[in-house]
This record gives sequence, structure tokens and C-alpha cells, in this order.
Amino acid sequence: MGTRRRVKDGTPASPGTPTEKTGKVEKVELLAAQSLKNKWGGFRTRTISTLGMLGGFMLVIYGGHVFLWGLIVCIQVCMVHELFKHAQNMRAEKDLPGFRFLQWYFCGVATFFVHGRFVSNNLWVEISSDKRLARLFGWVLKQHVMLSYMLYIAGFVLFVTSLKKGMYLYQFGQYGWTHMILLVVLTQSSFFVANIFEGLWWFLMPTLLVICNDIMAYISGFFFGRTPLTALSPKKTWEGFIGAFFATLIISFVLADVLAQYKWMTCPRTDFTVRGWLDCEVSPVYQRATHTVQELLEPLPSSVSEFLLKILPDTISLAPIQIHALALSMFASIIAPFGGFFASGFKRAFNIKDFGDSIPGHGGLTDRMDCQVIIAVFANIYYNTAVKASVVSLASMLIAVENLAPQLKVDLYIALGNMLVGEGLINDTGCAGK
Repeated sequence: MGTRRRVKDGTPASPGTPTEKTGKVEKVELLAAQSLKNKWGGFRTRTISTLGMLGGFMLVIYGGHVFLWGLIVCIQVCMVHELFKHAQNMRAEKDLPGFRFLQWYFCGVATFFVHGRFVSNNLWVEISSDKRLARLFGWVLKQHVMLSYMLYIAGFVLFVTSLKKGMYLYQFGQYGWTHMILLVVLTQSSFFVANIFEGLWWFLMPTLLVICNDIMAYISGFFFGRTPLTALSPKKTWEGFIGAFFATLIISFVLADVLAQYKWMTCPRTDFTVRGWLDCEVSPVYQRATHTVQELLEPLPSSVSEFLLKILPDTISLAPIQIHALALSMFASIIAPFGGFFASGFKRAFNIKDFGDSIPGHGGLTDRMDCQVIIAVFANIYYNTAVKASVVSLASMLIAVENLAPQLKVDLYIALGNMLVGEGLINDTGCAGK
């Protein structure tokens, strides 16, 4: 559980915020003003743990999409565990056997529903390759929403029947707390899964931009920070915020082009194959081309575009994905930090320093993921509205066929067979033609 800070009278307090009993503000020393020994000691601890996390993260990425999906599930479980602990009252729960199980039951149902929605297309492709899998899981996929709802209703009934006189307030408080965690943390972070299978670029790029922004904000504040940014996070400074913004813009423009060179990053994964490199026709959005600057500046106000046309060359060679990366970097620099401020305000409310202590110099996993969950949702929405082309995929075809009446499925099978024979792709026996 996170470390609690106390003021002189023993009341739990948060740094840089008024305490409820005294109203006094605890003075916070900015990084740039700390002694060299304290400053460099914290910098060393934070750097070592950061490098360790990045190394493990890159190893999982090399493993592929399915391993990354597993990593996201593990992170979600750890985050939910950290947050459950902060509202837990062991003394009260001694009289409520099975209450903690009920919380994790709701977590499991939410995971089944959200993850099932995001990977349903991949599942259809996977089960269609085997008759037994299709027979076993086809019904589950078709009834996924109803199954999720009935599982939730079963948990709801269990909760109501578990209500105990004298514990109503605590039980309903925990019920609301559980649903808040599932909505704010688990549901939002599950968008990572959708991003992973759309192409690792859309998972890795937003994630790295938040990490880069956090690192550059820390470094800028470490050396130049003098002006506090917000009382919610007293050690954050305007110098760190502004320095990180410009650094993240530059990094995003370069990094987007580097990652776009690899099909492992740009190709979507349509199944659950663990091994084997991906191969696909690379979308033009990832390919370099020569563009006129006037064309690129069209979405901007005329006064701005006219000014930029005077100082920029007539043409420029870049990949469209680099422009999209700039949009992601601006969100990562300006909006995503508010996830951290939200988490800081949350910790002030509970008078805790960190959500956990699993990562030296960083706190718990929730402390590291507060900005990530916000950009995961934005990246998914941005991709589907501004980038994704409208194409018919094998998965969407299979889903459409599954919704047909039995006789229509047979008719489609016969008609498709005739078409393939006519085109010479298969022979009359159903074998692939030469």
C-alpha cells in the first residue's frame, strides 16, 4: 500500500496541500532546489528502474502481439489490486466472508466483456481454421454480450444477497468503488488491446510518447524547474511542462518514421499466432512521399498557413504517419499529464504518497499508468476516425456469414465454390488449383 505522510499532530497529510485539521500547507522543495546528494540519489534510482522497465517492455514487444496482450492483462490486475487495497477495511471484512471474491468476480466479468469485444475479430479468424474450435467457441462469441450481462447480473444478485445489517454503508461504498475502478482504469486501459492488434505502431508510439514526455519533463524540471505548475502535483513545474512539450514534438516526428520502416510495427494482426513475422501490403500512410507544403497546411487557419509558407520550402518529403505522430505528441504533452494530475488529486484525497511501491523511484504500476490509460483511448479513437481505411477484412466477412440463416450459409458456400472453380483457384474436388 502507498506510504502515508503525516504532519506534526499525527494527521495523515499530503505534500503541498492543506490538511483537514490544521489547514496548513506543507512546504515542498522543487527538484532544482534540492541538494546535489538528494537530487542525484533520486535521479539514479529513477533512471535504473526506468531502464529496467524499458528493457523488459521491449522484450515483450519482440515476443509479439499476444504476449503484449498478456502483459496488459497482468498490468490491469496489478492496478486493480493496488486500488482495491486503498479502500479496504480488513476489520470490517472479517464479518463479510467472500466479499473480496465478489469484487474480483466483477473485475473478471468486466475483463471478459471488454477484451472479448476488442479481440472478437481475431477470435473469429482463429476458430474458423478448426472445426472443433468453431463448434466449441462459435456459440460463445455469438452470445458474448448476453453472456457478459448474465454473468454481471449473477454478481449483482450475489451482492444483494450478501448485504448484512450494520454493514450496508461499507458494502455499498465498496460496490461503487469497484465499479469506478472498472470504468476509469480497466475499461480505458483495455483500449491498449485494440491498438495492439491494429498494428504495434499504434500501441508503441503513444506509449513511448508518454514515457518520453515524462522523462523530458523530469529532466527539464530537474535542471531548470523554478515555477510550480499545479498544487495537485507540487513538484511539477512550468519549465518541465514546456520543455517536455517541445522535446516530445521533435522526438515524435523522428520516431514515427523509424518505426514505420518495419512491417512488424505497421501490419495488423488478424489472428492469435504467437510466432512468425508479419507480412502485409504497407499502407501509404506509413510510406514516405513528396508533398507540397501548401497541401499539408490546408487544415490550418489562412493567417497561420500564409506565415508558414513564407519560411518553409515549397515541398517536403515525409510519411503521413509523421503528421499523425505530431497530433499524438501534442495530446501526450498537453492532455495526458492531466491523468497524472487526476491521480495526484486522488492520492491527496486518500493522504497517500503513491498507489504502491512495486517500482523503485516511481511508486506502483498505477502511478506509471495514470497518463497511459488516457492516451490509449485517444489513440484508438484517432486511428479509427482519422487514419483507418474502410476495408473489408476476413474477420468482418466471417462475422457477417455467421449471422446468416443456415440455408443462406449453404447457398453462399455453393455460390462461392462455383466462383472459385470458375476463376481456377480451386478444382471441382475443392482442392486449390495451380
